[in-house]
Amino acid sequence: MTALTEYDRLEASALWRAAGESQRREVVVSIGDATLTISNLADQPLSHWSLPAIERINGTNERTAIYAPASDTDERLEVEDETFIAAIERIQHALERGRARPGRLRNVIFGGIAVTCAALAIFWLPDALIRQATTIVPNVTRVEIGEQLLDRMQRLSGMPCSSPRGNAALARLNTRLRPDTDGRLVVVESGVPVTQHLPGGIILLNRAVVEDYDDPAVTAGFVLDEMDRAATEDPLVRLLQGSGLIATLRLLTTGKIDAETLDAHTEILLTQTPPETPPSATLIERFVAAEVAMSPYAYALDVTGQTTLPLIEADAVLGEKRTVLSDGDWLALQGICGN
Repeated sequence: MTALTEYDRLEASALWRAAGESQRREVVVSIGDATLTISNLADQPLSHWSLPAIERINGTNERTAIYAPASDTDERLEVEDETFIAAIERIQHALERGRARPGRLRNVIFGGIAVTCAALAIFWLPDALIRQATTIVPNVTRVEIGEQLLDRMQRLSGMPCSSPRGNAALARLNTRLRPDTDGRLVVVESGVPVTQHLPGGIILLNRAVVEDYDDPAVTAGFVLDEMDRAATEDPLVRLLQGSGLIATLRLLTTGKIDAETLDAHTEILLTQTPPETPPSATLIERFVAAEVAMSPYAYALDVTGQTTLPLIEADAVLGEKRTVLSDGDWLALQGICGN
């Protein structure tokens, strides 16, 4: 230790009393390997004291320092050399810092465990439970949650658009674009800015999506775009992430989500506009798989075609196209909200 090395040759004269009422005698004290050696003037060792155990028994403001080797002995050493006194204090401080403290290590270990557990509870546990919930929740429960959200939306924005011929056309459009899914399309008069997706494969379309365009391929494009978004943003994950740990635990244990949580999420969905993102490769793949022309949708989003150029270019070279809806179905769909 640095402090010991620095003072390993330091000596000073002192007065030493062996015990009780014995006569004090002049001695030479020196610092060794964590010990203080007391020798007579002939350099014969008289006593060895452990530096960590030495106790100063008088006040530090007094010029002469009186030391004892331990608290249970009356052996005494009186030192006036200020350098030697300072050396003892420094060495004792250094030894104290290096002394093992069982409680400190235990506290560090327990503290580290507590911090780790807290971090897991805050950062890892919620996501892990959400992943677990979305993995084991059956599709029938997803559909139930989606219908509950749709029901709450109706209370705030009115009933979905409906007409016998329009409903049939909407069902045919859904089958045309999603032949392998149990989900459904719903046209709403207000509330949803453009499109939105709910658990259970429910896709909501604002009435403008079917009324403001002449080509059903545009409406199909909005549906395919929302399908692409739903594939990367699971609506149940989105719901649970915004609702907290308790809602996730309740879904895992009861298969239900409370009304208050659903109401809060509904308000978010009613104000959420789909992000304006460039057409992705997966979206193009969806158009190709559905055999739907891409250019009508691309120009509906951007009349210049600059931001949707990948769709326009892909439309010119990829695959054949099929009619999205018959003229009769398209007219029925455009009138589903009762023009």
